[in-house]
Amino acid sequence: MAALKELKGRIASVQSTLKITSAMKMIASAKLHRMQASMEALAEYECRFSDIVAALCSDPDVITASPLATEHGSKEHATVIAFSSDNSLCGAFNANAVKELAHATGSLMAEGYREITVIPVGQKITQSTSKAAYTCCTDYSHLVGKPSYERMSELADRLMDDYLSGRTDKVCTVYNHFHSMGHQAPVMEQILPFQDVSIADKGRETATDYILEPGPDELLEILLPYEVRTRLYRTLLDSITAENAARTIAMQTATDNAQELIDELSLEYNKKRQQAITEELADITQGNS
Repeated sequence: MAALKELKGRIASVQSTLKITSAMKMIASAKLHRMQASMEALAEYECRFSDIVAALCSDPDVITASPLATEHGSKEHATVIAFSSDNSLCGAFNANAVKELAHATGSLMAEGYREITVIPVGQKITQSTSKAAYTCCTDYSHLVGKPSYERMSELADRLMDDYLSGRTDKVCTVYNHFHSMGHQAPVMEQILPFQDVSIADKGRETATDYILEPGPDELLEILLPYEVRTRLYRTLLDSITAENAARTIAMQTATDNAQELIDELSLEYNKKRQQAITEELADITQGNS
């Protein structure tokens, strides 16, 4: 009977866990749909906006020169903005971000950058950078829980000021990109110096013929900062979307495993219960005889 009570307690414990993982899956799924809708809407806006910037930068008949798109001659200092989640229980999401950050810093050091500053966005990457003794700026670590375009614009303006003043020579982002529900891949992207994406790289057959007013240099001076701000905010939304997708899959897997364990324990419980009943009947029969 003690074994039966123990099995019954284990079944109740796993059932409680199943309720928790199932609830977390539904919450993550709801957040995923909301964030994915926001990210896709912003991505479409950024795509059209970057088409204009790319047209200004890639038109052979138009000569432009922006300090944000001009590489520095020296390679002294680089800045990496690393994105993660605030919480765990999302599979390998945070571990992949930490590995990609280590790979990114290693690549930058191999290029010749002597000093690298990491700006973590998310509590998990903040903890990892603290343990790894990176040079960090944690002013924006809370933005995953409260995504804000204003705060990301503030960060973008700070990075652009650092680049224009020579305090940093390269700015990159490290985050998990949302490809699909089951695929989130860590990537590293260069933000500054700004690299335009040509129409050919995007798979467009023809570029739009823009009439420029005022001149291209004046337009770039206005448009490039907006492009950097939008790209950073899109990266934040992309990372949050990937996080919720990873958590949804992780909680679905945990729920399935819990249900499978409940089925196995229930089967074992019924077998032992039937065995106990059979033994009691045998004892009664032998006693009567």
